[in-house]
Amino acid sequence: QVQLVESGGGLVQPGGSLRLSCAASGSMFKIYAMGWYRQAPGKQRELVAAITGGGSTNYADSVKGRFTISRDNAKNTVYLQMNGLRPDDTAVYYCNTATARPNLWGQGTQVTVSS
Repeated sequence: QVQLVESGGGLVQPGGSLRLSCAASGSMFKIYAMGWYRQAPGKQRELVAAITGGGSTNYADSVKGRFTISRDNAKNTVYLQMNGLRPDDTAVYYCNTATARPNLWGQGTQVTVSS
């Protein structure tokens, strides 16, 4: 059974950067395609970036060129490097498998972009 814990959020000014981490427990982590999702107030949760077990990546148009997803299978960790942050990136960020397993949603980590 995989469990996921997100960290690394915070308050940052527009144009700034943050790196989010998602630590996974469970020996099967490396075979899962993983994703970073976000949910802004009053909006539905959306997938912003995904990475396969082999390292292929995919991004939502809104973050393409600014966000980078990566993983370290030896550390059972998925990262989201966020550069060029904008106020509309403000949201709670979650990690999950790319298929968004309902039983794996964690607390998420708050990212607030504001001057």
